[in-house]
Amino acid sequence: MASRTPTKKSPGKNSGSSDIKMEQGNGGETHQTVDASSDNYLTTNHGMPISDNQNSLKAGARGPTLLEDFVLREKVFHFDHERIPERIVHARGSGAHGYFECTADISDLSKASLFSEVGKRTPLFARFSTVAGGAGSVDTPRDVRGFAVKFYTDQGNWDLVGNNIPVFFIQDAIKFPDLIHSVKMEADRGYPQAASAHDTFWDFISLMPESTHMIMWAMSDRTLPRSLRMMEGFGVHSFRLVNSAGVSTFVKFHWKPVLGMQSTCWDEAVKTAGADPDFHRRDLFEAIDSGAFPEWELGIQTFDEEWAQKQPYDVLDATKLIPEEDIPVRVIGKMVLDRNVDNFFAETEQAAFLPTNIVPGIDFSNDPLLQGRLFSYLDTQKSRLGTTNFHQIPINAPKCPMQNFQRDGMMQTHVPTGRANYEPNSLDQAGEAPGPREAPAIGFSSFPENAERNDPSEKLRIRSELFQDHYSQAALFYQSQTENEQAHIASALVFELSKVGLEHIRTRTLSRLRNVDEELAARVADGLAMELPEKAPAASPVFAMDKSDALSIQKNAKTLLQGRKIGILFSDGSDAGLISKIKSDAEKAGAQVMLIAPKVGGIAVSKGVLKADGQLAGSPSVLLDAIALVLTQEAAEKLTKDGAAVDFVKDAFGHLKAIGHSEGAKPLMDKAGVEPDEGVVELGEDFIAAAARRFYDRELKVRDLA
Repeated sequence: MASRTPTKKSPGKNSGSSDIKMEQGNGGETHQTVDASSDNYLTTNHGMPISDNQNSLKAGARGPTLLEDFVLREKVFHFDHERIPERIVHARGSGAHGYFECTADISDLSKASLFSEVGKRTPLFARFSTVAGGAGSVDTPRDVRGFAVKFYTDQGNWDLVGNNIPVFFIQDAIKFPDLIHSVKMEADRGYPQAASAHDTFWDFISLMPESTHMIMWAMSDRTLPRSLRMMEGFGVHSFRLVNSAGVSTFVKFHWKPVLGMQSTCWDEAVKTAGADPDFHRRDLFEAIDSGAFPEWELGIQTFDEEWAQKQPYDVLDATKLIPEEDIPVRVIGKMVLDRNVDNFFAETEQAAFLPTNIVPGIDFSNDPLLQGRLFSYLDTQKSRLGTTNFHQIPINAPKCPMQNFQRDGMMQTHVPTGRANYEPNSLDQAGEAPGPREAPAIGFSSFPENAERNDPSEKLRIRSELFQDHYSQAALFYQSQTENEQAHIASALVFELSKVGLEHIRTRTLSRLRNVDEELAARVADGLAMELPEKAPAASPVFAMDKSDALSIQKNAKTLLQGRKIGILFSDGSDAGLISKIKSDAEKAGAQVMLIAPKVGGIAVSKGVLKADGQLAGSPSVLLDAIALVLTQEAAEKLTKDGAAVDFVKDAFGHLKAIGHSEGAKPLMDKAGVEPDEGVVELGEDFIAAAARRFYDRELKVRDLA
């Protein structure tokens, strides 16, 4: 039943759809009715059965609608208030349910119960999002991705609320409103939507040298993920683990995708937004729906205060990372997403994440960005969800016992019993239940040490001296990329800054880039046809760091077909046996296969008629990871006159994807400008091996890079 949530009845003879009758009203409208013995009837929100859901109450057939029609009023009233304020940031999100499984006992580091036993499973809900765009924006802009996980532990909810990038734009939360105001649509014109390529963002960034490291990441392929299933996640901040003896260890949290990292090309991301604005949301939903459950390993970097004191950067600075070469990531568990939401609004949209949701064994550090988030998130949930009781919404409610003396408030759904709504109380002496009490032995206690490089008695509006180095790690990130990835960063900077109309902002940004890498600054300046300005003064000396291969997507790529989608283009006379063989081999390797043809109803192939999964004009290759062209020469020549077919092949080649082809496909490939390379192969085992890769050596053939 649509809304009758108080009780759930077992399916009976009258509870299914078989008792629904179709009737036609006097105006031709369709009425679906049930008889009096059925319990499958529409009601108002207060339970009254509804006799007519198609017509409002009128004073005569052509008369005015009557104010007394409370059924109409309730229905329209609810509709008028269906939308709640969207999140200020991270509004465009996708979520799923799953579980966390502990694979390493770290009770020596933390008394958190979810880490205490190998094999222990904890239910969770994960939400992925873009940052800058509204709820109705597209999935594939160049943007940071939110990566938030709510663990429903037996000690309460733990929310690990992070991003797919390990650092952030700013060091202190007091600058967060300014950052978001700058990247959102410009205040006077209301655009651009979900884009950082405009004056106000780069004006702010060029005036904030602390943002330089994050800009390297933001302009890299990390902000163009192929799939939500193929991106890393990070807790960003330094947190604390606390064991049962009260000993604290600093920790950084990492999510590593089992499918490996994969990105798209900028041109591909733009075209994907047009072909399928819901590309990432659909990919996640369909993967779970098909049983290809996304997985991530949870890893930690742990260190103590003594180690932290020796580093040339401050571990409390959210614009810095700890290279994995210095402290390897230790895997302690895995996350599996195995269930899609039943209702997007009730679950994904109403999910409220709070960095303050932690459990005994996990604690905060003095990171000033984290400290501001601890204050901010609770406030924003009240604004969005309208009530202090948002924690009672099922997606937010803990799955362990919850009891306290908090009462009443808007939308209170619990019905507390007993006289006492305060504590301490002595009602037990009168024979009544006194209610819950504090539990010093098992309850959360904040870690007492709070010095962290500073005298705890001082209260100053100041930053740690080590926070002043804004360029060393930015240089580390850039210099750790492959040549191809460096070209992507330079090209992204050229594209973004070319959208900046105010020349002094471009000049200032170039002056900052000279502190990161002189070659990078020169490439960007050349791409903008600008002279290199003087190098901006640095507040702290820039020092060289050893390159970190862990920072590169391409150096860590996995040649897996799992999670990838292969498109097979066929037409009249195509070899049915070859199509079947490619499909079978690809699916055996873990890929999803989509059959694509000029028409979907059925194409006469070598053996019978074959139906397509998608029509060529509506199934561009930007939605695929590799393509196979199973065509006769006659069909290929015919398709050279079809712009969708030419673009299908041209884009696959331009986006560096594998192209498998039959001998007859050559005319279409020639028309699309395909040149032979190791990614253009005849159909067979070589194609299956190539389909899991991108061929970056091809890129200079197909586009100019900065």
